[in-house]
Parts: sequence; C-alpha cells; structure tokens
Amino acid sequence: MTVSTNAVRAPAPTSRPGYGEGKSHFPVSTATLERVAAAVLDAARAGGASAAETEVSQAVGQSVTVRKNDVETIAYNRDKGVGVTVYVGARRGHASTADFSDESIGATVDKALAIARYTAEDPCAGLADPDRLARAWPDLDLYHPWELSVDDAIALGRETEAAALAVDPRLTNSEGASVSRGESEFIYANSLGFSGGYRSSRHHIDCAVIGELDGAMQRDYWYTAARAPDELLAPADVGRIAGERTVRRLGSRQLGTLECPVLFEAPEAADLLGAFVHAVSGGSLYRKSSFLLDSLGQSVFASHVNIHEEPHLLRGRGSAPFDNEGVATERRNVVENGVVQGYFLGSYSARKLGLRSTGNAGGAHNLVIPGTDDLAALMRRMGRGLFVTEQLGQGVNAVTGDYSRGAAGFWIEDGQIAYPVEEITIAGNLKQMFRDIVALGSDIDRRGSRHVGSMLISRMTIAGS
Repeated sequence: MTVSTNAVRAPAPTSRPGYGEGKSHFPVSTATLERVAAAVLDAARAGGASAAETEVSQAVGQSVTVRKNDVETIAYNRDKGVGVTVYVGARRGHASTADFSDESIGATVDKALAIARYTAEDPCAGLADPDRLARAWPDLDLYHPWELSVDDAIALGRETEAAALAVDPRLTNSEGASVSRGESEFIYANSLGFSGGYRSSRHHIDCAVIGELDGAMQRDYWYTAARAPDELLAPADVGRIAGERTVRRLGSRQLGTLECPVLFEAPEAADLLGAFVHAVSGGSLYRKSSFLLDSLGQSVFASHVNIHEEPHLLRGRGSAPFDNEGVATERRNVVENGVVQGYFLGSYSARKLGLRSTGNAGGAHNLVIPGTDDLAALMRRMGRGLFVTEQLGQGVNAVTGDYSRGAAGFWIEDGQIAYPVEEITIAGNLKQMFRDIVALGSDIDRRGSRHVGSMLISRMTIAGS
C-alpha cells in the first residue's frame, strides 16, 4: 500500500455513514483568496502594468483504491496557487506561484512584468471586453462537500468490487475499485473591476474487473460521478454494472472487413461530440487546423440534430456562471436543425477571427443533444450492424476529419445483440459521419459536460480479420 501524506485527515463520518454532506475541507478561507487577488492587482498596477488579471485557487481531495479486497492506495491532495497575467500595452506576460505570501506575490508579478516587456506585441492580447463581463450570476448549486472518512471510503470500495466479482464466477480478477472526493475554489479578478468565484465539488466511484473464458480475458468497467454524494449511483450498482459489462464481452470474436451502420453507445457518442467542439473552437479555427473552417451558418449535421449549450444547469459538470475571463455565460443554440449557429470562443481567439467572445474561455459548458429513441429502439432501427461500446487510440485527424480508431462492442442481428466483437477498426470521415447521423438516443449520459445519448450513423467501414 502507498500513502501520500500532503493533506489533512478527513473528518469523521456523519449520521449517514459514507454519504453525508459536511463542512469544507479547504486550508484557507474565501476571504484569503480575495485578499491575495486584490494584492496581485495592486502589485501589477504599481509595477506599471496597463492591465492585469489573476486567478487564485485552492483544491482538496482524497482518493482510495481497493483491489482484491486489499487497500492498494490512499492519496490526499491539498493544493493552492496564484496565476498572474499582466499586459504592458499589447505585450503579455504570465507567471505563477503556490505561495500566498506578500513577498512571493510581489516576486511573481515582477516576473510576469519582465516577461511582458520582452515579448512581441500582439494586438489581440488583452482582457475581455468590459461590456461582456458578468455583473451578477446565479448560484448553480455546485458545492457539496462529502464527509467521507478513509475507513468509509475503503468500505465503499470493497462493496463496489465485491458486487462486481459476484456477478459471475468467470470474473477472476480485478483492476480495483476507487472512491474519491474532491473540492475546489477559485477567485478570478481583473483590473476592469471584475472579481468573482465560487466553490465546487466532484465525487467519483469506479470499478473495473477482468473475466476469463477459454483462456481469453476481457475487461470492462463502470463509474458514477456527481457534484453531490447523494446523487452518486450506489456502490453495489456500480460494481454490478461493471461486472455485467465484462461478462457480456466474454467470447468476443473478430469481424471481417465490411461497411455497415454503426451505433455508438452514449459515452462513445460524447467522444464524437468532443471532436466537433474541438473543430469549432477558436484555437483550431484561427490556426486553420480544423476540418470545419468557415462552418458558421453551414449545414454540418443531419437536419434533425440540435445542440444546445446550457451553462446554468444546477449541479452540472460543465456549469459556470462566467468563463475563465469573467465573461457571462448564457444558453444558446450551437447547432440548429443541423446548421452551425456559433463557435466556442474566448476573447483572444474571437479577436483573431474578428468576432466576439462567446463566453467559452476555458471550454464549452454542458452541451446537450436531445434524443428520442431508447437504446433497444435504436438497435431495432439499425437492424444489422455494429454497436460500439469502447474505442481505443487517438486516430482522429483534426485537419481533415479522417477518423480511424480501434473498437470493441457487439454485432447486432435482427435488432438484437448476437455476439461480442473485438480487435476491429472503425473508419470514416467526421464530416460525413455527422451528416449520416440517423437517430439519437434518449439514454443520455449526464456524468460529464456532454449530455448525449447513443448515436446511430448510417454507414462506416469496419476493418477486421
């Protein structure tokens, strides 16, 4: 067993062992973060910066991993930091420190100023436009600390793993079960007068087990994640699902090379959505390293596909009242009836493109794709084809959209699972794949920031044995 000791001890469990919400575990107060942020801006002004911004943050967490009923790791984290960005005219400098002392703050600001004075001018550099900054924002209910002791975490991990291995005697080994809790807080402030921040939490239980049949081994996993501990799936259910997913892969076969419909399970469909986000994000667009250049107002998806950005979902993984530059976030239609309505831009990339920030400095916020059919209905609609439950490798060309990845899943006949398949490659081009989306599922995976159900694509190339 390995133990990391750079953190405080977790408090004792509440009256609901393992699931109580409790007090903050942060090492410093919110007022301290605000004081440090103000000190950074004061030092930047005194040093001659024409503009400045800072993010002051702290994070705490605990993670326990159990494997084959033994405690394998116990890890704690307790971090804090200050990031400083200064502007001297159109020149930019950045520096950071983990030390909150006045001396360290002054030295860090001096470093950022020295860097700025020796960098090239960039007319697109600078703070966000003042009229785009958030002035008031809602409480999105993102902070729910988990009063979880190490002993309780170990017990939950053991329960999760035991439930997985109990599914079938052919489950002969385990990669372990992990239980983690995490909290973070930040204050972002800039010389335009903006100052804001909030606390958030993220908790997690996962499990992966290994099964064996006729000398061939298969592995699968499952996990649950939520802002609040009472929204996590029960440990026994996480383990059971992990076990069932592994068992159903036993006896996997290869396929021959063919073309057929492909149904992506919801978590894999979220990966495809991520490729779209990357392609229409500012950095990819102004560097001209995207297969979707100049796609604003263009039909990219099938006409029934709609994608909404929902930054204010309560307890959402991607929820945020403002972005990393203080720009207010808002609900918007990113894709409407297959047509791209907006990019994902921070202030710098927006200026490079001659556009306005969309409040996406730091990334997208809760992308939601509505779907109508449940998974069984999607399989019946496909009739015969490949159901992908896992993808391997990074075979996506961001410039051309060419897509080629290793995959595993199930062969579908007559709308039902016929047998598991492995060691195959699926290939296509994302431009065509997006246009060939036949249907979207109602089995929406909300564990992350891309809320999408299973996705049926009419045709892709399968390379097998």
